[in-house]
Amino acid sequence: MILQALITVLSTTIPASPPIDVASRRQLFVDRYLIDTMHGAELRLHHPTPREIAIVHDRPWEGSGCAYMTVFKDADTYRMYYRGAHGVYTPGKFESPHEEVTCYAESKDGKRWTKPDLGLFDFQGSKSNNIILTPSVCKHAAHNFCPLPDARPGVPADERYKALGGVSGGAYAFVSPDGIHWKMLGDKPVLTAGAFDSQNLAFWDAVAGEYRAYFRDFRDGRDIKMATSKDFRKWSEPVWLEYSPARSAELYTNQILPYYRAPHLYLGFPTRYIDRGWCPSTKALPQLEYRKIRGSKSQREGTALTDGMFMSSHDGLQFNVWPESFIRPGLRFKDNWFYGDNYQNLGLVETASDVDGAPDELSIYVLESAAQGENCWHRRFTLRIDGFVSVAAPMAGGQMITKPIVFQGKQLTLNFSTSAAGSIRVEIQDAIGHPIKGFALADCPEIFGDDLERPVAWNNGGDLTPLAGKPVRLRFTLKDADLYSLQFRP
Repeated sequence: MILQALITVLSTTIPASPPIDVASRRQLFVDRYLIDTMHGAELRLHHPTPREIAIVHDRPWEGSGCAYMTVFKDADTYRMYYRGAHGVYTPGKFESPHEEVTCYAESKDGKRWTKPDLGLFDFQGSKSNNIILTPSVCKHAAHNFCPLPDARPGVPADERYKALGGVSGGAYAFVSPDGIHWKMLGDKPVLTAGAFDSQNLAFWDAVAGEYRAYFRDFRDGRDIKMATSKDFRKWSEPVWLEYSPARSAELYTNQILPYYRAPHLYLGFPTRYIDRGWCPSTKALPQLEYRKIRGSKSQREGTALTDGMFMSSHDGLQFNVWPESFIRPGLRFKDNWFYGDNYQNLGLVETASDVDGAPDELSIYVLESAAQGENCWHRRFTLRIDGFVSVAAPMAGGQMITKPIVFQGKQLTLNFSTSAAGSIRVEIQDAIGHPIKGFALADCPEIFGDDLERPVAWNNGGDLTPLAGKPVRLRFTLKDADLYSLQFRP
């Protein structure tokens, strides 16, 4: 009793940090940003499920070196951009039998893709291909050309799409009215303070009111820089990203974008580069047998590996990086355990579930069989909407209490999943942790099931209007359950 009294006195006399204003924005539990304490619960990283091979890069202008894919949905059409390249590896040398180009594909469902004959560029005497960029437009830009729609209000019609591309000398800016026909913005690179042999990207940040670019440079190996711009032409001096916990390995690509369901949250899906060191025998790792003829020594010895990672940020600069892999190479030794495999595309898209009656899910496209045969392919992976990370507890139970927050709205909704025997309960507390009358844990019936947006009700109803704008905490108790996100709604 004395200890509790002391805690109460201290909590009311020591200045506290201002409550986090969540307004009516969707909040994902991808990190500890909202979390104050957890007991018996943990943050659990979830992993996408491999599905069908979405696209095979088997045209003469494609091959085994196709990479750096971008995918987004544009009105009723899914658009896909990727490098067309083929790699022939011999000890100590990499050769490509044809120049690198940028290719385009499209889909109506995000699952079945077509390569339209665009008739724009000649390849070996024919324009019957899906090429949208060649070195004749800008040397090296097709190596890593990365387009995105420009969401800036008032953007000119002939600049509705923007892109970065280029390796030698820096990244060049491109614009397009339709995402197919592109032109350069000037004849000089707009970003030069970096090492650009990676997929470098830029987008309009509606929350910050500026363009952001994320690109590769070297700091203790491969790492990521960020710069900003008001017009896509002049960019700020780039700064390094910061990580918490510290970056555990080199990061090759970055794949950072605002999450479309929560634009104040930046999600990244970088590629982790791991040099495993020289391995004198392939008996311990059978998959290494396939990797004896590669470019660098570590690649020739079969020890440079890549896999998919996940990270998040609330300011676009300080990122929480999960040390565990988001997409592991898996059991397909010959296809996935190579340098260049498991690169995730830039962009998340919703696609219909293959399960009748199930809600849409997120699709991610992952490179397989990189630089090993005559071609490579991208496999589609799926994930529950908002389902990157959850607050999770076993059947024995656990709880999580948020930091003080201020919200707007009258209803709390949850994206969650429980077992048949599991459940979630929610209590609303004041800023110092006292249950608010009518919203205590005992007033909340057990919530069970599996839903993307379930309203929370208490015995007196679920109208939170009297609490809007006031500092509160949320206390969740969970049994065999996952909590992915929440949102206060009008």
